[in-house]
Amino acid sequence: MILTKTAETVLRKRYLLKNEKGEPIETPEQMFWRVANAIALAEERYGGDSKYWAKKFFEIMWNQEFMPNSPTLMNAGTPLGQLSACFVIPVEDSIDGIFKALWDMARVQKSGGGTGFSFSRLRPKGDIVKSTMGVASGPVSFMKIFDAATEQIKQGGKRRGANMGILRCDHPDIEEFIKAKWEEGVLRNFNISVAVTDRFMEAVKKDEEYELINPRTKQVVRKVSARKIFNLIVEGAWRNGEPGLVFIDEINRHNPTPHVGEIEATNPCGEQPLLPYESCNLGSINLSKFVRGKDFDWERLKEVVWIATRFLDNVIDVNDYPIPEIEEMTKANRKIGLGVMGWADALFLLGVPYDSEEAIRLAEKVMKFIQEESHKASQALAEERGVFPNWKGSVWEKRGIKMRNATTTTIAPTGTISIIANCSSGIEPVFALAYKRTNVLDGEEFFEVNPIFEKVLKERGLYGEELIAKVAESGSIQNLDLPADIRRVFKTALEIAPEWHVRMQAAFQKFTDNAVSKTINLPNSATRADVEKAFMLAYELKCKGITVYRDGSREEQVLVTKKTEKEKPRKPARFIEPRPRPRVTVGRTIETKTGCGSLYVTINEDSEGIAEVFVQLGKSGGCAASQTEAIGRLLSVALRSWVNPEVLVKQLKGIRCPSIGFDSGEVITSCADGVAKVLEKWLKGEYRKIRFEVEGIKPLTEFAEEKEEGSKMIGGVCPECGNILEYGEGCATCKFCGFTKCM
Repeated sequence: MILTKTAETVLRKRYLLKNEKGEPIETPEQMFWRVANAIALAEERYGGDSKYWAKKFFEIMWNQEFMPNSPTLMNAGTPLGQLSACFVIPVEDSIDGIFKALWDMARVQKSGGGTGFSFSRLRPKGDIVKSTMGVASGPVSFMKIFDAATEQIKQGGKRRGANMGILRCDHPDIEEFIKAKWEEGVLRNFNISVAVTDRFMEAVKKDEEYELINPRTKQVVRKVSARKIFNLIVEGAWRNGEPGLVFIDEINRHNPTPHVGEIEATNPCGEQPLLPYESCNLGSINLSKFVRGKDFDWERLKEVVWIATRFLDNVIDVNDYPIPEIEEMTKANRKIGLGVMGWADALFLLGVPYDSEEAIRLAEKVMKFIQEESHKASQALAEERGVFPNWKGSVWEKRGIKMRNATTTTIAPTGTISIIANCSSGIEPVFALAYKRTNVLDGEEFFEVNPIFEKVLKERGLYGEELIAKVAESGSIQNLDLPADIRRVFKTALEIAPEWHVRMQAAFQKFTDNAVSKTINLPNSATRADVEKAFMLAYELKCKGITVYRDGSREEQVLVTKKTEKEKPRKPARFIEPRPRPRVTVGRTIETKTGCGSLYVTINEDSEGIAEVFVQLGKSGGCAASQTEAIGRLLSVALRSWVNPEVLVKQLKGIRCPSIGFDSGEVITSCADGVAKVLEKWLKGEYRKIRFEVEGIKPLTEFAEEKEEGSKMIGGVCPECGNILEYGEGCATCKFCGFTKCM
């Protein structure tokens, strides 16, 4: 096994067993033997040779051809023994049910698993609670309790908790849910997705209304414009990547055990739709290891698929489950998820551009082969060990096919296991061809280069330290003087049009039993229309879900591939003076309702953006008038000093006073909160029908579309080593130290 420096770091920090001092007490080779021996013990239950299969399991891991999900590598052969990554826990519409789910979540996350929830069964905000004759607080309020609990749970001492929160599009609280993560830092331990139905998507296309239904009474509450709700989803995804979409009807069309129940949620990264209390163990095949010349070694790939399918089925038997309900449901359906990683590297080796028809055809061919062979392997296991208990009544029984596993394939995130396997992550394109890596302990700096790219440069006599330094500046070669065929093949994620991202996901989904974890990476300049186009294409191509991420759309994110220099705080040479107020500004006055009466907020712009804000509270005088005038003056000075208006909104929003008002159904907690919400809507372009006739002055909504070109963001700053994160597969991962924000 050839391990990179990063892989060695990842193994040492996260996977190798340690003593009480935190020192590793096993080598990587010993770790793989520990895992192989533990998983092979299942063979003895069926009269098999555990030593023979332990050797087979060890070989495919040691050769970096296959890696199981992280909990298996971490916990197999240890007292913890919880080996699954994905869980879905039901949330019932009662206090007992909600806190039972919270307790179950804690048990799962403590053992190293990620949890998915549908909050769609909970009654909407304001609905009656019969036991107390009070009113319900709604799904979002309870999600915050789950989020706070996750914040305090360190998964198995090794990983921070991760959740998926899902709400159906026809839940009455859907608007609050969509907007729940618009403020940075809220529900930070949740990915959120809207479960959209075919009815909803067709209503969007036809610009029709659809029904919102109270889950408690099953009665229609009201009708709303599908286009309005869809636009809110698009807005959120454009702003910070959330919510994603889960095409819930498409998922249930492929539910292998509909007689057992309806699928309503997925695991945290969306690739594993599961029934309530189901879990699934995952593993991935490194496709780059099977490239031979200009084709794949299909015979070896078949052999590894069969061994890996057996490995994953064994995991179900040797697993220690965190709660009995999960053990019962998991063993009844025996779902496994065999997927792939190293896809981008395989395409590099084959000389096939990611954004090409050839790559799409090859993706379908490879995944069809893996799915068919894993199905055959599962059928062989069924003959040897018996079908899964819920087989009777399943789609497999109706087809007359005996299967050991209800599902066999999933395309999962491979953040840290792809580092160990020394390959690209999942089916994502690479995010950069070279990095400038900083060792934060001793200040050493060196370059990390994609090994296939480096090999091609050397073979063609193009390699040089100066060239690599240029590549590391942006991660890209598109603006460098290199042969056209190299630039065509070696594209990075943000240089591939969103359409090709979606088409690649759909190609793999076509031959995947479960679902596909893939992020549709958009450049910073992408518009809301681009997000909508990606969403609609994913629906038309029968993806089971979609997540988009627009470069630079989160506050904590770094905007360049090369690590940002850390500067010491310094005192400015002088205070910043606000720009002078121009003689002419243009804008509008917006009325909003507060607990103290009508609040009038006037927002005026000049050629630089917002120039001033005037605030007047009805006909008030005295203290109230002076306070609202002060808010306006301070905002005006700050805005003319180029302070980010979103920061100002964040400071004012949510301030409370004794008198609470309602404006078109929205709670206004104070005059300051009212000003903030008007300003926020202005920034989002909700008042964009304004026409500016003064020469040289453009509305802020136009300025917002003028994005800085050339920035190559990855995904943020790693909190452990200070290097860059890559955002893909619904997950941020550090390629330098192995830190990951999800699986």
